[in-house]
Amino acid sequence: MQMHDAWLKKAHSDLLIAKKLFDLNELDLFDGAAYHTQQCAEKAFKSYLAYKKQNIEKTHNLVLLVKLCSQYDAEFESLLNISAILNPYSIKFRYPDDVMVPEKSDLKEAIDSAEVIFKFIKKKISEFNTGQGSIFRKL
Repeated sequence: MQMHDAWLKKAHSDLLIAKKLFDLNELDLFDGAAYHTQQCAEKAFKSYLAYKKQNIEKTHNLVLLVKLCSQYDAEFESLLNISAILNPYSIKFRYPDDVMVPEKSDLKEAIDSAEVIFKFIKKKISEFNTGQGSIFRKL
């Protein structure tokens, strides 16, 4: 498996985890689900950078990752707003604070945003470009 495929597979796993935790509808698990939405997006962006044979930045900043990917494909700029929505979830809700879990509607928006990013990047790194079969089951 190529490195970009490995990153994308991990992104897919994070997306599935977020969806499963959301579907359980247990408020105490919403913090973990939110974290996995950010992780899905981060790993998907890093997959694209690996696909482009670039060094992977040690960052959780999705806006920065969008800008790095945009250097190769301007269409990535369309992901800036939803990346900004997901960006805080790398640490928000991970530690005790005034707000311990996201609202259900905010979590749903985060999952939808992560899925948009994942599918966008998966399409950019298509079977046609890599000449490989799909490593994912259908979403």
